[in-house]
Amino acid sequence: MAAELTAHQLIAQHRPTLDLALETIRTRAYWSPHPEHPKAYGENGSLDMAAGKAAFDALSGTRIDLGQPGTDGWVGGEVSPYGIELGVEYPHADLDVLLPAMKAGQKAWRDAGAELRAMVCLEILRRIADRTMEFAQAVMHTSGQAFMMAFQAGGPHAQDRGMEAVAYAYVEQSRTPDTAEWTKPQGKRDPLALTKRFTPVPRGIGLVIGCNTFPTWNGYPGLFASLATGNAVLVKPHPRAVLPLALTVQVAREVLTEAGFDPNLVALAAERPGEGIAKTLATRPEIRIVDYTGSTAFGDWLEANARQAQVYTEKAGVNTVIVESTDDYKGMLGNLAFSLSLYSGQMCTTPQNLLIPRDGIRTNQGDKSYDEVTADLARAVDALLGDDARANALLGAIVNPDVKARLEAAAELGEVALASREVTNPDFPDAVVRTPVIVKLDGAKPEDEAAYTSECFGPVSFAVAVDSAGHAVELLRRSVREKGAMTVGAYTTDPEVEEAVQEACLDEAAQLSLNLTGGVYVNQTAAFSDFHGSGGNPAANAALCDGAFVANRFRVVEVRRQA
Repeated sequence: MAAELTAHQLIAQHRPTLDLALETIRTRAYWSPHPEHPKAYGENGSLDMAAGKAAFDALSGTRIDLGQPGTDGWVGGEVSPYGIELGVEYPHADLDVLLPAMKAGQKAWRDAGAELRAMVCLEILRRIADRTMEFAQAVMHTSGQAFMMAFQAGGPHAQDRGMEAVAYAYVEQSRTPDTAEWTKPQGKRDPLALTKRFTPVPRGIGLVIGCNTFPTWNGYPGLFASLATGNAVLVKPHPRAVLPLALTVQVAREVLTEAGFDPNLVALAAERPGEGIAKTLATRPEIRIVDYTGSTAFGDWLEANARQAQVYTEKAGVNTVIVESTDDYKGMLGNLAFSLSLYSGQMCTTPQNLLIPRDGIRTNQGDKSYDEVTADLARAVDALLGDDARANALLGAIVNPDVKARLEAAAELGEVALASREVTNPDFPDAVVRTPVIVKLDGAKPEDEAAYTSECFGPVSFAVAVDSAGHAVELLRRSVREKGAMTVGAYTTDPEVEEAVQEACLDEAAQLSLNLTGGVYVNQTAAFSDFHGSGGNPAANAALCDGAFVANRFRVVEVRRQA
């Protein structure tokens, strides 16, 4: 069948967007081509909120037939954290049939070159963007995020991260010219002359192992980084969050077909209950790249056992905020309250440990004791979440029973400064919604150390009393070095303390936010400008997104000819 999308059409439509993305990753300024307000959707072919909800509802009771080779059955069974059964089935693959079929299209994809690959990837993202409202519902009902967060994080912000990866991939591939004429003078003799051609060559098949909480936001960087560098990509979603990535694969296969490429360059590997195919897939010889977000235990296993592949992991960490002093006490409390509450703390960037001097802190409202700071923070969270409608809009739903169990167990670890409460969601009465718990611990007591030095994923934070700012920095250093951290925050008006915290984060490679009191929060990052993770501490061996995240997904192969 003739291609419906020509290279000329794709370049004409998407090259200006790529150029803007390339300029933005150079300047680190704000830019996004994907609107983050629902009212921006509904025109130029995009679905509005009602149409997106209708499209999502229409998926119930259907099979998403991707036309993949080797389909040997159908799997499903996702249940929304909001209590509804999704009722969607997905193809189950015979890997011995699917993987060879995926490799078959790589030559043409490799030969297309970096620019055309980037254009195809941007067309995939454009079509996903047109269905943002449908994807928002899919993310909401697999992750438990509240709608606005599912819309923003699962839609435009995820699409931004995917585009960012495409831009970095293009930069790294175009760093070396396609051809070169090489001449070496030989004195009185004729010069030596060679014509050289340099081709970015993909590693093989990339495997994206999806996560439950942010299936698109965490999945798109690896997917598009591998695809843009010439690799085929197999997407293995989390069993509880298949739908958003299945829709992504569906769109990708449609665009690849229309652009004249093999649709099997992108495929889905959904699994039967309890099948656990991630280990099998990650160690197959065809898999040459692995992108993973999830637990430290499995991330460590991948790094140790997927020896044939380049492995990129984002694992667990213990995120820390040092509270030493502030010139905006109310703003600090409000900022922290929001950070602890957003999506019930089910983010890899949510603060867990708040290190507060036991002798108290200096503020623009006078000196505050450790007990006053923890009590005031508890009141700030209560004020933020006191209205159930607003609480539901911020908290979403608890994503799985393990998070609920950790939340309930945390209250037994120390004195409770803020007790968690149940919130009823009138639209989804079966949803498990809980406000955060804040537990007071002592940084000088060995018996408390086990609690605050381990990640407690979910709406759990520890207000840890420390001896001094120096003690806080010491604990921060040790925590990042041994356990890792995706984020670090600090509040201080003391230049020496600020310098000490900054040096600790530079030494241990942790991303730092200082004195946030407004509408930017420590657990949020902006594509094209902020780095998510650093790749330099145990929480993650890669950063989203930098050159290192894409450059080792391909190698440059040279062919020399006598001129």
